[in-house]
Amino acid sequence: MFQDILVTGLVNGGVYALLAIGFSLIFGVARIVNIAHTGFYMLAAYALYSLAVKAGLPLAAAMPASVIGVVVVSLACYKLAIEPVRQHDAAVLIATIALALIFQESLLIAFGGHYLGVPAVADGFATILGVRVSYQRLVVLAAVAVALLATWFLLNRTRLGLAIRATANDLEIANLMGMNVNRVAMLTVGISATLAAVAGVVVAPVFVVDPFMWLSPLVTVLAIVVLGGLGSLKGSLIGAFIIGFVEAITVFAVPAGAFLKGAVALTIMVVVLLIRPEGLFGVAFEEER
Repeated sequence: MFQDILVTGLVNGGVYALLAIGFSLIFGVARIVNIAHTGFYMLAAYALYSLAVKAGLPLAAAMPASVIGVVVVSLACYKLAIEPVRQHDAAVLIATIALALIFQESLLIAFGGHYLGVPAVADGFATILGVRVSYQRLVVLAAVAVALLATWFLLNRTRLGLAIRATANDLEIANLMGMNVNRVAMLTVGISATLAAVAGVVVAPVFVVDPFMWLSPLVTVLAIVVLGGLGSLKGSLIGAFIIGFVEAITVFAVPAGAFLKGAVALTIMVVVLLIRPEGLFGVAFEEER
């Protein structure tokens, strides 16, 4: 049981970290609560299925092609549906919900409501420190580590990262300093969608692909960003692994735990909101007077 909890917690926590960091990134820069974020995760999984299973492309080509395609779709959605109403929080929320439902219904029409599978990148198992882990889960962990390191390097060692951090810190000051905040916001949307797409293509061979696979991660991501602090990337990373291990413990240690993991995540979110509304690493917002 300990081995299962360790491996499952690391894999789920890593995938949640990609989704939660992307969600927090776009909120911090553009103040957008993007409900369609996990919809791009789902689109990437279906794109991989279409290219690898239907078109017969090798996974080495299908995976990057799926990520690129989803990023292009995300940028188009931002320009057409989100940017025109970006100044109105309620309209943005409604627009992103509508986008997620459009993705869901389109995939239902195109592929039906069936559970679909994607072949694994590598078959077999490895034994690491006495723990038996499938090669596919090691591929997931490696891809998550590379994506997280690349994101850290981009944000902390490049001029674009400096612009993103400045815009997230104070949008008006960044605009007065001559930064094109609209372009920064659009590039941030692309980075956020890239993280979601990477999560989608690496988990598609591990889990099944279906038109409702965006709903469960969305609930978990919302719990994670509340736990870590809305807009805090460090909080999203730590919160993702906390939720990942809590879910793993719930599934393996509690009878019928698989049906309770979503409720556990939401319970953690409610408790954090009651005790510390700004989250573990968030900043308390004071009302402007």
